[in-house]
Amino acid sequence: MDYLEEKQVKSGIVALIGPPNVGKSTLLNGLLGQKISIVSAKPQTTRNKILGIVNGDDYQIVIIDTPGIHNARSPLNLEMVKLATDSLSEVDAIIFMIDTTFPLPEKIHSATQHLQNTKCPIILLLNKVDLVEREKLLPILDAYKALFDFKAMIPISALHQDGTELLMKELLQILPEGPRLYPQDIPTDVTERFIASEIIREKIFHLTSQEVPYSCAVLIERFKEDEKKIAINATICVERKSQKGIIIGKQGAMLKQIGQAARLELKELLGINVNLKLFVKVQKDWSKDTRFLKEMGFG
Repeated sequence: MDYLEEKQVKSGIVALIGPPNVGKSTLLNGLLGQKISIVSAKPQTTRNKILGIVNGDDYQIVIIDTPGIHNARSPLNLEMVKLATDSLSEVDAIIFMIDTTFPLPEKIHSATQHLQNTKCPIILLLNKVDLVEREKLLPILDAYKALFDFKAMIPISALHQDGTELLMKELLQILPEGPRLYPQDIPTDVTERFIASEIIREKIFHLTSQEVPYSCAVLIERFKEDEKKIAINATICVERKSQKGIIIGKQGAMLKQIGQAARLELKELLGINVNLKLFVKVQKDWSKDTRFLKEMGFG
């Protein structure tokens, strides 16, 4: 069938934005029914735009998961916020997601300022309502209603997928009709190579503490696939020598633990055996190095 002759469906692009650590990646993975975006209890885990494609018989919703909007200072964090706010242009709808277990800080008002000049409908998602007493939810709704004129306000639990049917119903009412923007059988436009680097980075977030995960970048140096396995060589870049020691661990124990955890998940995600080799090097102050950030895909 010629692409231009493809039947019309509900089709459009939706930006998923909000402060850090509110559950955006958990929501996207749940809507897709598979993991494409890494998840951590630590804030600001997502660094890049992750595109998820939710397909149905009569719809295709392209959702852009973005880094958390926050008051950024370093070049890396400034690029992350720019990725998020740039996603607000030329989309058909925006999902603004918040965590109802957080108090209502002033920075939420700052985050909503990015919405002021947008012309498309905006849905407010109030996540983790399963952790909030019902009588406390109404004042939260009223507070956000006073901040911005949202098209809809939907309480959900992204972890348990409660309320996501209401979200899908609302999106399908908003989105225009048109052809599918991507083939119906793919859930994302990111490469397996990118997914591998993200899974390794996720395990660093899970297994190390304090500032160490934020000081790590993962470069895939080799990604070779044959019929039986995928061979991956990855370099973990850290900013200081002391961080290199933490990542490697005593007699290499931490690096081995990171590698084992990443290898098991990659095998499950990719459906093939994975031979993963990890290396660690010091790339001094890489998060402030604009040349290195460009190599990582920023800017």
